[in-house]
Amino acid sequence: MPDQAKYLDRLKAIYAHDAYHSLSIEGYQVTPELIQRIADGKWDPDANPDDNAQVNAMAAKGYSAAFSVVLGSLGDVFRNQRPRLVFDRDLQAWYRALFSPSVQAGILPASALAGFRERRVFIRGSDHVPPSYEAVPELMETLSKLLREEESPAVRAVLGHFVFVFIHPYADGNGRIGRFLMNLMLASGGYDWTVIRVDRRKAYMAALERASVHGDISDFTRFIAEEMEASKRYVPGSSK
Repeated sequence: MPDQAKYLDRLKAIYAHDAYHSLSIEGYQVTPELIQRIADGKWDPDANPDDNAQVNAMAAKGYSAAFSVVLGSLGDVFRNQRPRLVFDRDLQAWYRALFSPSVQAGILPASALAGFRERRVFIRGSDHVPPSYEAVPELMETLSKLLREEESPAVRAVLGHFVFVFIHPYADGNGRIGRFLMNLMLASGGYDWTVIRVDRRKAYMAALERASVHGDISDFTRFIAEEMEASKRYVPGSSK
């Protein structure tokens, strides 16, 4: 297990880097500067009345709130609580934090915070059709069982991320939460927090597509290993 204080200090130092890439992968138009202002409580909505600016800012605000909840989850993992149990307990809190700012701003209805999706969803540009919403609760229980039975933190990270986005339990936010899940499992094994970079989005999506549609997770496993190495080399404040 890594030194908790050092791990969390680095994580806070790379927060803007992580949030920029995770949000950009999902198509939000954000900058590290906007992300940092929001995290510091310095963003002024009255000075940014444009609808698109509001949507992007609320996504960044939600990411900041969810990240804080995930930090609490990490703290429990560092205190030797089982990561699978922490994930089961905190998943809905991550999700609510991610979207509460958009609900409060009137961008989303309050029903958006209810929990797992209650309709069929499709993924733009993908041949993978997520399972029916009726199957989601049982599939999430299966994911929990897989995470409980797998001893390797690295395997839990890759498997957890892939299976979570395969199930697609929410109407939105699955990619961001899948990456939080991946990093919770990585941290439980002493691995660095891993940022999947937006400039590698095409390779990321292709690897997930191959795993989801063709049942071959090897490309996705290699991809995550490459991003883990890149994240280890990242210097906070740099553009790479």
